[in-house]
Amino acid sequence: MTTYRFPRPRALLLLAVPVLLILSALSSRSGADDKSTTTPAKAALTVSTVVPEPANWAQFVSASGSITAWQEAIVGSEIGGLRLTEVAVNVGDRVRKGQELARLQSETVNAERDQTRASLVESEASFAEARANADRARQIEASGALSAQQIAQYLTAEQTAKARVEVLKAKLKADDLRVAQTRILAPDDGTISARSATLGAVLQQGQELFRLIRRDRLEWRAELPAADLDRIRPGMPVSLTTAGKRVVSGRVRIVAPTLDAQTRNGIVYVDLENTRGAASAGMFASGEIELGKSKVLTLPQSAVLLRDGYSYVFRLGNDNRVTQSKVATGQRSGDRVAITAGLEPGTAVVSSGVGFLADGDLVRVAAAQGK
Repeated sequence: MTTYRFPRPRALLLLAVPVLLILSALSSRSGADDKSTTTPAKAALTVSTVVPEPANWAQFVSASGSITAWQEAIVGSEIGGLRLTEVAVNVGDRVRKGQELARLQSETVNAERDQTRASLVESEASFAEARANADRARQIEASGALSAQQIAQYLTAEQTAKARVEVLKAKLKADDLRVAQTRILAPDDGTISARSATLGAVLQQGQELFRLIRRDRLEWRAELPAADLDRIRPGMPVSLTTAGKRVVSGRVRIVAPTLDAQTRNGIVYVDLENTRGAASAGMFASGEIELGKSKVLTLPQSAVLLRDGYSYVFRLGNDNRVTQSKVATGQRSGDRVAITAGLEPGTAVVSSGVGFLADGDLVRVAAAQGK
């Protein structure tokens, strides 16, 4: 007779525990999968959007360069060997055309002029006598009272005396000019920019005494690469800022016809306006040359993210996910920046908080104000 032996209750319990654990794990995994398929993804950030706005902005070219005198006149001595007896101006003084700047010793040239004047009076008397003798000789020439040789002598003496008078008149003019040259005069209106005149010095002819900024007129010499020079035209308005944060306006006068062989840069000469107290010769300044106005797309600067040396915006898709897009930016005006490439008109982009977003993030779009 066959005998059956049933398992003990404890053994059945030990076999049931692993089975229950496996069933529990499968159940929990199934629940998680169901939850993931039914619960929507959470938005990373609540954002507002903006579309690029068209604007008619002035276009500028930035440059830098030195402020110099338009023309700096050199004032010197026209005669030499005379002592400087008076200096009437100093550096920074404003002068008018013809104003006396300095004076040279004039006693010597005055004496020479007086001597020439006396010699002229004497020569004029001799000429009057010679002319009277020549007139008498011409009157009696037909009578034969005087020989032809004597008549020729009288006529020659008249011409000689006349020439002597002309020579002394010319010398008297030269002496008058030398006397006038003992007064050093300003050749034009302007400001004294340098002085080398020393009281008591004996001057050489042509020796520099002063430098004068003509008409207080300054110019800005802006350096630009060849590609930008082609866009510059005379008459374009210019705004520059000096080292002292003073703003000076001006206009392009001329573009240099040649480039520097080393730097390949050219010079734009800009006439400055109202520079008194705002700019001085020798200053370095940076500025902008206005090329004209053109239509551009603009965005708030808060909508543009600068990352790794490039500019990006975050486009908003139909599924409320953002796409990071590279754009090219231009000039800035106030809190807006021009977008020159990479963005089409009417494209919605995130307007702020772009530093907290990444490509593909899901966002919640805030309702527009007033709705």
